[in-house]
Amino acid sequence: MAPWPELENAQPNPDKYTEGKCRPSCDTGTPVTKIELQPSYSTVALIEEPTGVEDPWDLPELRDTGIKWSERDTKGKILCVFQGIGKFILLLGFLYFFVCSLDVLSSAFQLVGGKVAGQFFSNNSIMSNPVAGLVIGVLVTVLVQSSSTSSSIIVSMVASSLLTVRAAIPIIMGANIGTSITNTIVALMQAGDRNEFRRAFAGATVHDFFNWLSVLVLLPLEAATHYLEVLTNLVVETFNFKNGEDAPALLKVITDPFTKLIVQLDKKVINEIAMNDEAAKNKSLIKIWCKTFTNVTQMNVTVPSSENCTSPSLCWSDGTYTWTLKNVTYTENIAKCQHIFANSTLPDLAVGIILLLASLLVLCGCLITIVKLLGSVLRGQVAVVIKKTINTDFPFPFAWVTGYLAILVGAGMTFIVQSSSVFTSAMTPLIGIGVITIERAYPLTLGSNIGTTTTAILAALASPGNTLRSSLQIALCHFFFNISGILLWYPIPFTRLPIRLAKGLGMLSAEYRWFAVFYLVFVFFLTPMAVFGLSLAGWPVLVGVGAPVVAVALLLGLLGVLQSRCPRILPRKLRDWGFLPLWLRSLKPWDDLISLLAGCCQNRCCLCCRLCCRTCCLLCGCPPCCRCSGCCRSQDDDEGAPPGKGPEAFDNVALSVEAQEGSPQPPVDDPDSKVMSGSTAL
Repeated sequence: MAPWPELENAQPNPDKYTEGKCRPSCDTGTPVTKIELQPSYSTVALIEEPTGVEDPWDLPELRDTGIKWSERDTKGKILCVFQGIGKFILLLGFLYFFVCSLDVLSSAFQLVGGKVAGQFFSNNSIMSNPVAGLVIGVLVTVLVQSSSTSSSIIVSMVASSLLTVRAAIPIIMGANIGTSITNTIVALMQAGDRNEFRRAFAGATVHDFFNWLSVLVLLPLEAATHYLEVLTNLVVETFNFKNGEDAPALLKVITDPFTKLIVQLDKKVINEIAMNDEAAKNKSLIKIWCKTFTNVTQMNVTVPSSENCTSPSLCWSDGTYTWTLKNVTYTENIAKCQHIFANSTLPDLAVGIILLLASLLVLCGCLITIVKLLGSVLRGQVAVVIKKTINTDFPFPFAWVTGYLAILVGAGMTFIVQSSSVFTSAMTPLIGIGVITIERAYPLTLGSNIGTTTTAILAALASPGNTLRSSLQIALCHFFFNISGILLWYPIPFTRLPIRLAKGLGMLSAEYRWFAVFYLVFVFFLTPMAVFGLSLAGWPVLVGVGAPVVAVALLLGLLGVLQSRCPRILPRKLRDWGFLPLWLRSLKPWDDLISLLAGCCQNRCCLCCRLCCRTCCLLCGCPPCCRCSGCCRSQDDDEGAPPGKGPEAFDNVALSVEAQEGSPQPPVDDPDSKVMSGSTAL
């Protein structure tokens, strides 16, 4: 505890004494009692005393705890240089495997849910509904883990006249949302440390909030005015675009030699399923033959009648059959692919699950190692230089330029790596360890959204003539959608709501870490699936169920704003959330329930037994004759034991404090008393 603040005139001084109070008639010969002045305390000083509460979003100090360079001898300096070079090489190596694991993870998701994603697109009647198209875009991109794949399917459908550009725009918006799940999954890997997890999860979900807020504003605007369709159509008609070269695959050149040894997919199968090709539903996504020879020859074939002939001059009959001359395409397999599953007989689902588990394991291991290496490399002066370079603004007149420069940097880096998921996922651990602030990560993320659309535009310019217009218009819709979102949520500082919402979610998820998993499942799976199911039932059902839910959400949001801004205009009962039950206004009861379930799984009794025993004890008071009394007594004995640290994934600061306060403390004056630590008890 901090010492009491003292005033300057309150220092102990032997000259500063006060004499005891004496009447004029008292004897002067009596010795006077001197009382020393006690230090005076100031109420103002108490108020101004710093509370010592630190901002949880302050970047940690990455201090160098090793030997200084000036204190090293020649051998130590050479060894330090070689250690730095080795760490840098290891960092590049693990970063390479990290990117490769993301690629394999995308392939695994396509094997598990690629055909389901194609079937989502095959229902054209549902996609005429903008809301249904939005959630289809989210679900498909989450299933295939690639916005490029979902965008290519949409381009193929528009080029084949199975889908209009107007119906494709909401799906593009949904694909923009679905691609942000990758860095959110990466942020979950840093759940071991609360502070790192708070920053990493906030830095990852700022992308989610930007996409969702942009959709909430721009989807109704597009449905009412069709401004994206009109604007992109004007751009395509104004500029006479011609076919060009394909977009440079800079990162693919490095990663493909390794990932193609693991698995190769035939992505045309998903396109064929989306085109309602029944034969494609029985095909495997795993590529078997990498080299094929296609030959077109003219052959005599039989037809039912002369009306089916290719030409009257090429039609004849031998009295039994009618013959004609027709071009027949023959494909000959030449060489098999050289990946692990080329000769496997496993189904696509089994291969996808194997690759999913393996890629997540490699992803987690690489991420942990990268964080440790960055923590050991970014220390001392190096950390200071990097932090100042990334997080410092320009001088006062040009401070606003810094954010827009960060947007350009994010766009350029995404263009180089050819994937916004790779860039944002690589940036997430840097946010977690405190190298990049949330405020600086936000414009970098916005730039990555722009960078991935420029790649799509270059890929559209390389399309053949029959799909050039449609693919280019859809790529431009994606580009102008992100530009519109940036204009909404970045130029004016108070409109940067994604930063504040992401920080709030980061604080909540750091306290209740199970809530991060719930958020991921609820936002990217449950909500889109529920909206898609209501869309299958028809537009009236979707409106009838969705409108009250949206109205209640808006009402609660408005009430929360009024409670924080101007509570005086509200009735006294509505000035806080006390009128709601505890389980509706706090996650504490849910955290207790999850902690109870997790504790039940770790005790001697099984989960069902524990729940039944708990219910029985609550009803009958657990008398000695009850069959559940033994289990409950063992439970009480466990609760009375020294508190050990529970599972870190469900750790709660409040629970820990209550456990520490409620636990009996041993007397300090007994030298023979022994204290068992929590780790020893565990």
